[in-house]
Parts: sequence; C-alpha cells; structure tokens
Amino acid sequence: MKKVLLEVEGLKQYFNVGRKDEVKAVDDITFHIYEGETFGLVGESGSGKSTTGRTVIRLNQPTGGKVMFDGNDVMALKSKKEMKDFRRDVQMIFQDPYASLNPRMKVRDIIAEGIDVNGLAKTEKERNDRVNELLKTVGLNPNHGTRYPHEFSGGQRQRIGIARALAVDPKFIICDEPISALDVSIQAQVVNLLQDLQKEHKLTYLFIAHDLSMVKHISDRIGVMHHGKLLEVGSSDDIYYHGVHPYTESLLSAIPLPDPDYERTRQRIKYVDNPTDTRPRKMQEIAKGHYVYATDEEKVMYQEKLEQKKNK
Repeated sequence: MKKVLLEVEGLKQYFNVGRKDEVKAVDDITFHIYEGETFGLVGESGSGKSTTGRTVIRLNQPTGGKVMFDGNDVMALKSKKEMKDFRRDVQMIFQDPYASLNPRMKVRDIIAEGIDVNGLAKTEKERNDRVNELLKTVGLNPNHGTRYPHEFSGGQRQRIGIARALAVDPKFIICDEPISALDVSIQAQVVNLLQDLQKEHKLTYLFIAHDLSMVKHISDRIGVMHHGKLLEVGSSDDIYYHGVHPYTESLLSAIPLPDPDYERTRQRIKYVDNPTDTRPRKMQEIAKGHYVYATDEEKVMYQEKLEQKKNK
C-alpha cells in the first residue's frame, strides 16, 4: 500500500469574489500524490496550474476545499511554529529563475536563508559547509557562493533555486514550471538533476509544466487542467498514449515529432469549450486509475473510446 503524502479535495481559488470580473482560477479540483512519486500537472497558460501549486503551499489563501499533507490539515495551521514546520517540509522551485532570487544577496546567503530561519546550523562553518555541499549537489562550484545572481546563466540560477529548496531537507517540492524559462538544451539537464535528487533524497514532486512530452518523461501520474478544472488524471502512459478527453487530445496533437513527413500531414485537434453545456460533471473512473471529468453518459462514451485506442 502506497502512502498518500498530499491530498487535495474540492480545492477552490477564486479572485475578485462577488464582482463582475470574478475569476475561478481553480474550480473544485481533487487529486492526491503518493509519497516518492512525481505528479505532473499540465495545461495551457491560464489553466490554473501555478495557482494550484501556490494555494497548496498557502501562498494564496483558498476560497474553499481541503488540503491534507502527511495527515495534517494545511488550512487549519494557525501558529507560526506550525507554519514554519510545514514550510520546511514543503518547498517550491519557482518558474522564473531571474525573479525568484534576491539580486542584492550573495548566492551563499540565498541558499542559507532556510538554514538560518530553521536553525539548522550551529556555527558559521557548519552553515558554509552545508551550502558548499548543496552547490556541489546541484552541479555548481562552491566558489560560486560568493557571487551574485546576475553573474549566472538561467540554467545556473535555476540550480541555485533548487539548492535553496533542498537546504531544509523537505519531503515535498512543488516545481512550478522550473524549465519553461530555460533553453531546450538546459531543460534536459535540469529535469535529469531533479530525477537524480528525487532518488537520493526520497523526494515527492508536484511538477507543473506546459510540455506534455517532458511531463510524461518525468512523471508517474499526470493531471490535465483547463480553465480551473481537472479534466483527466491517469498514469503517464494512460494520458500520453490513451488520453480520451478532447482537451487532452488537443494537447497531444500539438506535440511535434522529429519526422518531416509526419509533420507535413499532422492534423492539429482544436478544443472549443461549449459554455451552454451546463450538465453536472464529476471525475469518473473509466479504467483502473484513469479518471475523466464527465457526465454518466460521457463516461460510457469515453470507456468505448479508450477501448478503441487500446485495440489499435
């Protein structure tokens, strides 16, 4: 039996509530993440992926729903000590390596901030040794600790962000599009680094990204988001090879392949929302561990579609 580390139930994050311009950034989504796995969250810009991550870690105060981490209700944490303990267990790697590092602080102090706040080093030497070890862990030179963020490339800055997240020995890391601002050649290096660190430190990831092929490479299970709703959840193979929701199919059809003949004939599937269709939907299991947001009638249709895809 796998242990569920993070459980999100009916999570809602609305902005400008009660006004004309109300935005339902995250609208009643439910999922869970097992200890030691990587759960990928994909969707286009504005689908609510990053807001989900920020709400789970309580950078945003949710409008509704429940978040359980390691058996504790995250929304019920009140005292500074409870929040500090939670923030030590749950860290975040931010999307923009340029904006997420303080330009006035040296790299050594940026990485050591969590160590200082949590009192994890008794002496200056212990603190410096820990920072040097973290820099080596993420593939940087200990001498880099005396430099400022502007002296590094985008990939190196993201490695500094990863070192900062690892500094407090977290159990769970939210990777908020950690590779989208990087060159393609650097993206693979950062993803491989994250995978190596996961094995070494027994980490659990929520990996947020646009690129379904990259998410398939790193994730054990994938959730597909659109307009604040979770539309399909399954293993990475289920979603990548047997995705049945029209929106999932549209994302899959946009993945380029290194085959000129295929690319010339490739048909892009366009997904168009139908705002007049207000039938009640919920997450329905169409195969073991494979869920789709659907009505009862649609569930049968998706099961048939899945059968057809598997028999091809």
